[in-house]
Amino acid sequence: MRIRFNGSPKPTLGVEVELQILDPETRNLVAGAPGILEACGQDGNVKPELIQSTIELNTSVCDDVAAVRRELGERIRALAAVCDRLGYELACAGTHPFSKWGEQAITEKERYHTLVDRCQWPARRLMIFGLHVHVGVESGEKAIAVFNSLTTYLPHLLSLSASSPFFADADTGLASCRVKIFESLPTAGLPYRFRNWAEFQRLMITLVNARAIESVREIWWDIRPHPDFGTIEVRICDGLPTLDDVIAMTALVQALIVWLGDQYDAGMYLPVQRHWIVRENKWRAARWAVDADIIVDEEGRLERLSESILGLVETLRPTARRLGSEAELSRIAEMLRVGPSYRRQRRVHAEAGSFDAVMDALVREFRENAPVVA
Repeated sequence: MRIRFNGSPKPTLGVEVELQILDPETRNLVAGAPGILEACGQDGNVKPELIQSTIELNTSVCDDVAAVRRELGERIRALAAVCDRLGYELACAGTHPFSKWGEQAITEKERYHTLVDRCQWPARRLMIFGLHVHVGVESGEKAIAVFNSLTTYLPHLLSLSASSPFFADADTGLASCRVKIFESLPTAGLPYRFRNWAEFQRLMITLVNARAIESVREIWWDIRPHPDFGTIEVRICDGLPTLDDVIAMTALVQALIVWLGDQYDAGMYLPVQRHWIVRENKWRAARWAVDADIIVDEEGRLERLSESILGLVETLRPTARRLGSEAELSRIAEMLRVGPSYRRQRRVHAEAGSFDAVMDALVREFRENAPVVA
């Protein structure tokens, strides 16, 4: 068995956004929302997900961030019109604050029922919503080198997108509880390190032969090489409440992968943080997000994550300029100024004393493509 990496000659983009389908009166998730997929017809870019109260919007293969914005904007408007007609609302955040996971209906697809049968309780709790960004890479060897080094920046991506402080009628104390829920699956969470593409193939072959997985699609790491698409797929991000935020994150992910890839092409050594540092930093990002102090070296020196993000944006600015996405990348500073979604949700809840108000704000943010600020 050989796993071929269908490399991309350009850093093309593909983006997947998971949305919450809501009852407009109760703001609860609609278990088994009827009619949406049928109303969208044969649009292959509107898809079901594990639970029936989730709808996934995908782009095609896009040449740049501007194309991602055009496609997602068109699909969001079309889906919103369908939901208006059928009587649903839409929102995007890593979790829903008060819906019950035990009340969610599983989508009638064999792979979803197989997952639930195999994993049981951890799979049934996956009432979570994320953003996935694919970036094209030329070869499997380059993908592995960039993939290894990219783990250093997982806290940056997670903290900016953190939008899941609440779950099951409770404040979890985390900025992103979604990643902790997802980590409970056997093939989710932080990835392994690989010396080369051959070692990645060896792992996949072992897992397939052992019937642990059927394909790479069942590897749900925070980042993963995707051989069929010829991409590195970044999966760590919580769902982001506005299209502008999705586009800014897409620009950051693409510029980061291209910047690391440029160093690889120049024959430079791509630094990889110790696994225990990556693990600790991911935890800090899930707990405190941009307010975390992350570990930067083996001496245990610390840096405020918000400052590290701003420094990274400046480092990536020339790369983004070349990619035509400097303006979109610059929005990261505005996201930090306004504050990630988890902060806004907590503020609304503290002021209103209600999770309904949190959902009202998330619905408004998605519709108006603007954060609800004080």
